[in-house]
Amino acid sequence: MTYPPPYPYPPAPAPDRRRWWQHPALIIPLLVILPPVGIVLVWTSRWKSAPKILSTIVAGAWMIAPFLGDPPEKTGADAKPKAAAVAPAAPSASPAPSPSGPPDFVGKNLKDAQSAAQTAGFHSISHDAGPGDSGQWSDGNWKVCFQVLADKPVGKQPTIDFAVTRNEWPCPAKDGDPIPYPKMPKVVGQDYAKAQETLKPLGLQKIEPQSAYTDVTLPGDPASWTVCFQEPEEGKEVQYPKTTTAYLSLTAPGTDCPAAKYTKLHPDPTRPPVGDDDDNDGSGGSSSTGGSSGSGGSAGTITPGAFCSNSGSTGVSQKGVVYTCRDRHWRR
Repeated sequence: MTYPPPYPYPPAPAPDRRRWWQHPALIIPLLVILPPVGIVLVWTSRWKSAPKILSTIVAGAWMIAPFLGDPPEKTGADAKPKAAAVAPAAPSASPAPSPSGPPDFVGKNLKDAQSAAQTAGFHSISHDAGPGDSGQWSDGNWKVCFQVLADKPVGKQPTIDFAVTRNEWPCPAKDGDPIPYPKMPKVVGQDYAKAQETLKPLGLQKIEPQSAYTDVTLPGDPASWTVCFQEPEEGKEVQYPKTTTAYLSLTAPGTDCPAAKYTKLHPDPTRPPVGDDDDNDGSGGSSSTGGSSGSGGSAGTITPGAFCSNSGSTGVSQKGVVYTCRDRHWRR
């Protein structure tokens, strides 16, 4: 059986070739240089509707932008105000006057100075007034020491350049000089109450009293006790007072200061050396007294509650009460 030949497929249509005036490389520059011509070519191109509309809007805005500037100032008779002009009855907000000179912000907090400068019509920048180059991450922690108009303003407004230092620091003699940090005054020899007043201007984080003798306990209010040692020492710079604690070692009125720190007012009595006489009966005395173990024994007269070093040793108070060294303190 013979089949007829297959039905031939219709020939493919010839591709719709893009004309040279429809090429984006030509249309886009014309939208910028000659917006009217570019808009016409956009709508003859094969672009989709959305790009055509967007291109038309942008080119139209670009075309009319030069005509939207400020109108030329009137001269001659047109520039004179009309006599019939009447002032408005209600007060209206007047624009900020153009600044003739920057206000003085020296001594103010940097954050407050920046806000006030902006209100007065100035931009502001800041830099470290000392020889360092610390960044002002938190403007509220800095104060203004010096100010000048910047050589290069920010934008169209004049710009103030603030030279600043931390709130707790003094200002240098001039911009860029070393910061004269406060130094620790001498309080050794003063009573604790006066030493507190002497250190108060530094703005220290804390003033901590301590006993100059390890076996003496401070009273609840050691205001009349005398300062024997101080830390930081006299003359040391205090750069960060808000995180600095002053430690003052005190002694009771009428009691001499020790020659060094961590000294006992009533040291343990010296134990006599173990003899080699025949009365030991070969025992050596080490097992009966416990002295070779480094703990135990008698400490003589002690102060109740004071510091002790040999755990397990015993001592007698002035009233004849026996105390034992536990947790490094004399306890009953």
